[in-house]
Amino acid sequence: MNDIQCLSLTKWDCKFHVVWIPKYRRRMLYGQLRKSLGDVFHELARQKERRVLEGHLQPDQVHMLLSMPPKYAVSQVVGYM
Repeated sequence: MNDIQCLSLTKWDCKFHVVWIPKYRRRMLYGQLRKSLGDVFHELARQKERRVLEGHLQPDQVHMLLSMPPKYAVSQVVGYM
């Protein structure tokens, strides 16, 4: 699988595994909230040149595999999302 993408002078393939955990590991990600979170994360990523390659919502945490250009810091991405 060739996922190499290009900017003006570089080729890149940056993927990051990001995990969000609610405060005190409260099991908040059930029901209606769980159904809408996937769409929200995909829309936020699409707005800023990022892609959610894979994601898993569990009752007390969110795992995501993000692809983004190297010009963004991971902390910027997590802060935006």
